[in-house]
Amino acid sequence: MRLLLVEDDPMIGEAVLDALRAEHYAVDWVKDGLMADTALASQDYDLVLLDLGLPKRDGLDVLRRLRERRKPVPVLVATARDAVGDRIAGLDAGADDYVLKPYDIDELLARVRALLRRSAGRAEPVFEHAVEGKRVSLNPATHEASVNGELVSLSAREWAVLEPLLARPGVVFSRAQLEEKLYSWKDEISSNAVEVYIHGLRKKLGSELIQTVRGLGYVVPRT
Repeated sequence: MRLLLVEDDPMIGEAVLDALRAEHYAVDWVKDGLMADTALASQDYDLVLLDLGLPKRDGLDVLRRLRERRKPVPVLVATARDAVGDRIAGLDAGADDYVLKPYDIDELLARVRALLRRSAGRAEPVFEHAVEGKRVSLNPATHEASVNGELVSLSAREWAVLEPLLARPGVVFSRAQLEEKLYSWKDEISSNAVEVYIHGLRKKLGSELIQTVRGLGYVVPRT
């Protein structure tokens, strides 16, 4: 999953960036409102973690402009503004959830997972899919993947490819869309990376789970 972190405090930003990357998310980090607005206008994200007290452009303005462009990306506001009026303003401007600083990193990660589930139209915390007699399970909270109850070891980037496919069965993802889930701005993109990770996933989870749609991309079929 590709996330945008908007945070001007370097200590908080570094801590959150490390925590998100440890959860296998690709993360872009910007430190002011203008950079955030530019990133959101030019790039699609699965979730935005947004501070409000930003230099150059206020976070609420960034949020309003995002919603004016009718982008449905979930937004988790993380801020020190603790007045009820500020929280109401953030939610009314289009935020999906709100957490106050100082926050617990584990709680923040749980809220991120919950918003990603919601945006995928799912309520259950574990992604499960059955195909050809195999039941594949993926638990984002514990980073455990299993086939018929037996744990399977996945690399961080295999996980990053599998999670969006398994979260949205029946939705075809192009190679470019999956690359966006894998890499942040500073990462070097290998030309055949997606194919390599798909091949590895098929070996570990079964060749039937991820199907190739010729000329379009890859899909986990609906059951």
